[in-house]
Amino acid sequence: MTQFKNNQKIKLYYTDTDSIFTDLDPSLIDHKILGKLKLEYFCEEAVFLGPKSYCLKTNKGLITKIKGLKNTDNLTIQDFKDLLEKDFYKIESHKKWFRSLEKGKITIKEQLYRIKQTDNKRENIYYQNKNYRN
Repeated sequence: MTQFKNNQKIKLYYTDTDSIFTDLDPSLIDHKILGKLKLEYFCEEAVFLGPKSYCLKTNKGLITKIKGLKNTDNLTIQDFKDLLEKDFYKIESHKKWFRSLEKGKITIKEQLYRIKQTDNKRENIYYQNKNYRN
């Protein structure tokens, strides 16, 4: 991944352990050749809020992921765009498992989950109250 992250010629939008989102030279893509990249989909539009939190409008449909929230089906790309606003957040409900070793049981409780952009790995830059990253 270093060859992509440190290459000035590649415009990198988001990266994780085993994936990158970029405008990439097609000569680097071939899922059959070791060392080349596998193209999973084309993104028409994307919003990246932070690590493992993004929404992709792709040629295969909408893909949403929020770290810590299992069901993101009811979130839209507009929800993610709204979350780029400074201090904006969205509340979703989800089921969380709690285990008690002393009692020997697991309980599932409905809990509220607060979705917002994160700045724990990077500094957010705002322009007219919107998150702005080059």
